[in-house]
Amino acid sequence: MTNIKIAVPTKEKMVDGHFGHCENFTIYSVDDKRNIINEELYEPAAGCGCKSNLAGIFQQQGVKILLAGGIGQGAINILNQHGIEVYRGCSGDARKLTEEFLKGNVSDSGENCSHPHHRGHGDHDGECHHN
Repeated sequence: MTNIKIAVPTKEKMVDGHFGHCENFTIYSVDDKRNIINEELYEPAAGCGCKSNLAGIFQQQGVKILLAGGIGQGAINILNQHGIEVYRGCSGDARKLTEEFLKGNVSDSGENCSHPHHRGHGDHDGECHHN
């Protein structure tokens, strides 16, 4: 992993369980030693509720990974088409989650959000699904 960016839908530094309704994204820049070297907040412009318009923007910014709570398959497909790998089922503190991901302790839950009113409010402490 060399100098990549990881995006996390966030609300007050916590993973927002609803990708399509999140307030903003925290984007972490990671060096080739798997250390977070920068953290920036990105507030998406109003637009598509599924936030699929972000895929191109994230691709241009160098985002390669999205750590999300609940996210639908349509958004995943668009993100994947833009070279962004999606890990579902995440929750907790966004920075701790990203640090755990960089240690190899996070994997995709395999579950899609099919209803906008559920998922992503689990009690995990900054983790998706452990390997």
